[in-house]
Amino acid sequence: MFNYLPQGLGVANELRNRRNVYEGYQRGWGLQYGGLREKILSDSLYQEAYEVAKDRTIMSPDNRMNIFLIMRFFLGKVPFGHIVEFGSYRGGSAIFMAYVAKQLYPGMKVFALDTFEGMPFVDKRVDAHNSGDFSDTDLISLQARVAELGLDNLVLVKGLFENTQASVMVQGGGFSLAHIDCDIASAVQYSYDNVKPFMINGGYIVFDDATVSSCIGATEIVEDLVIRRDGLNSEQIWPHFVFRIFK
Repeated sequence: MFNYLPQGLGVANELRNRRNVYEGYQRGWGLQYGGLREKILSDSLYQEAYEVAKDRTIMSPDNRMNIFLIMRFFLGKVPFGHIVEFGSYRGGSAIFMAYVAKQLYPGMKVFALDTFEGMPFVDKRVDAHNSGDFSDTDLISLQARVAELGLDNLVLVKGLFENTQASVMVQGGGFSLAHIDCDIASAVQYSYDNVKPFMINGGYIVFDDATVSSCIGATEIVEDLVIRRDGLNSEQIWPHFVFRIFK
């Protein structure tokens, strides 16, 4: 498969401070300034995956394209692991990732965790969202859609993360990509702290909304835990935070 990522960016292509700055530039700079959007939009795999997911996703196009780039060009460089998503709402991004994974990585599963009933308790000291937000979802119709698409690699997991995550971690064993898209501080903290030990060497943790104006709670967790406590440096800050986990 032709690699259309930008090359020769003038920085070292190496691991430094537990990240590869060159690869981060390939994706982030490529999307923002290097004409990658047009190349992705002409990629038949992206077209197919977006077509089956578009009626169920509210993810920004740049974020979706960046996840696509990670899956298409970078997951194959790290040891095999599954994908887990925290905060799936109507299932669009999970369907998108499962479709791509099914074409590229046989045996790779996508675990999609959500209450599928809306936001749980929120911390009004820092969270702009309210309990019950995003409740306009329906797990039964989502399950029917997943079956219709034949996505037997997509596992929908209903419930609060603290009640479901432990069993998912055991089922998955190891994860190469964790997509944390749950908006509020408590959920982001729980997701990150509990998936980190199960990330494979070099795996990607992507925070969808920690740079979004309505999700300062998510931002605070990245600042306090990921950066200050754990000392991680981001491989990308645009279009969203991307961190790598090295053992």
